[in-house]
Amino acid sequence: MVEPRKPRVIRTRPGTVPPAGAKSTPAVQGPSVPPPVRSTSTKVSVEPLPSEAQPAKEKPAAAAARESPKKVPRIPSMRRRPESASRNTADSDTTGQVNAGDENDGVEQGAKVLAFPVSSYKRRRRNILLAVAGIVATLALVMGVAIFSPVLAVQKVVFEGNKLVGADVLQKAVAPILSKPLPQVTEREVQDLLAPVIQVKSARIEARPPSTLLVHIVERVPVAVIQVDDTYLLVDQDGVELGSTPDLEAAALPLIDGGKAAIGQDTFRAITAVLANLPQPIVAQLANASAKSPDAVELKLTDGRTVIWGNASDMELKAEVLTALLTAPPPTPEPGKPLPAPAQVFDVSAPRHPVTR
Repeated sequence: MVEPRKPRVIRTRPGTVPPAGAKSTPAVQGPSVPPPVRSTSTKVSVEPLPSEAQPAKEKPAAAAARESPKKVPRIPSMRRRPESASRNTADSDTTGQVNAGDENDGVEQGAKVLAFPVSSYKRRRRNILLAVAGIVATLALVMGVAIFSPVLAVQKVVFEGNKLVGADVLQKAVAPILSKPLPQVTEREVQDLLAPVIQVKSARIEARPPSTLLVHIVERVPVAVIQVDDTYLLVDQDGVELGSTPDLEAAALPLIDGGKAAIGQDTFRAITAVLANLPQPIVAQLANASAKSPDAVELKLTDGRTVIWGNASDMELKAEVLTALLTAPPPTPEPGKPLPAPAQVFDVSAPRHPVTR
């Protein structure tokens, strides 16, 4: 035997459905009267909904969720929602109601933070900055090790270009730089240490790791001698005394008249400038040099001949002309005439128009 079906319950608002068995009458249309509701079958029982004025024993979960304040604000995500979520949102917008399930999910899961990807330009710039910082740090570390490490300490000093002064004198002068880190040794420091050695005019250093320092010496060159009593002082172009000798012929340098008092005068500087630019073959033939003024320098050769040099202009050209005149063959005698006397004076003060007599 089939069990009879239970009546279905439909809840409506009070006043909209007449009691069972009553005839439905059309309601007057008006702004405050709800539209008429079609009568239900006798198989369906109708129970009115509790009015807002009547106290409700229990509120539905959806209503409680709507009335409760939001505990965590929802942050919309840029991710694509599934179709079910889109339909729920559309239904919520249409009815003006918030989906209680979505709110419960937001409260349980928390806020969603949107993370934007970093642009390629900013990523490249960050990588470049990191690379530069790494290179600078590496260079600083290498420089620190090179400057302060005892591995690069100076253990040996080698000299090059010294002829007038011995290596033992130079080694004694630069002794303070031994055991000092090679990168910390400066050229100025070496020049100051070699300053007491009068034969050294200048110095240039060259580091040869791990522990050798090469020093290029530029010595002062003696160009003349000055007589002081029975001693002859060797002087360079600047008048610096480089030594002494008792024998003038052993020095093989011209004698400057005026003694030690001539050092520092304009005539002395003019003479030494001429002697410093003369070729060595001519210097070997000079006996002495004198000057009445800076523009009237005269040279005496060992054979008695005289060279009128003039001032310090056109030094190279004057030296070439004087060399050609001194090495020129003697003149050929003309038939029936006596042999001309050799020239005793060579005037190269105007090198483009030299005069001999």
